Order: sequence, then C-alpha cells, then structure tokens
Amino acid sequence: MNWYLKVLKQYVDFNGRARRKEFWMFVLINIIISMIFSYIGTAINFALLGTIYSLTVLIPNIAVAIRRMHDLGKSGWFILIPIYNIILAATAGNEGDNEYGPDPKA
Repeated sequence: MNWYLKVLKQYVDFNGRARRKEFWMFVLINIIISMIFSYIGTAINFALLGTIYSLTVLIPNIAVAIRRMHDLGKSGWFILIPIYNIILAATAGNEGDNEYGPDPKA
C-alpha cells in the first residue's frame, strides 16, 4: 500500500525515475480498488463510481509510467507504444545514475 500512496503523493511529478516494484504495485492495487469500486457502484445502482475513480487516478498512472520509462533511460513518449511499453515496464532499470536522475534502488 505504501507504493500506491507514494505514487499518489507524486501526483503530477513526471521527472525522476520509478522502480519496477513501484510501478507494478501501483498497477496491481489500482486494479483491485477499481474492481471494488465497480462492484460497489453496481450494488448501489451507480455504475459511474468505478469510472470516476479511474479518471481520478489517470494522471498519477501516466506519471508513474513515464517515470518507469525514465528508469530505463527512455523518453516518456515510449508509453504510447502499445506492447513495447509493457515489455519495457517489466525490464530492469539502468543501474546507477542516468540523464533522468539517480538510481531509485540506491
């Protein structure tokens, strides 16, 4: 849960680097929360509840994805390439500093 909150605290921070664990834990927790809100929304007859949540975390989701690409030494624009960005997100980041900042593992 700390990884999820860390991403939300860096709501619009598109600079720096994000570890694989930070990115994937945010994605996992985000999916779980989105499913819970969708089920609750269906139960109370307000189907837009899951959609509202998803739109709320859209910008942090984009920000952490861009920081993940920066950890690999790639531009944030790589998140727009459909399958390649998933492969990159699963790849280990560059060790040591790169042009986007210090190594988040250090």
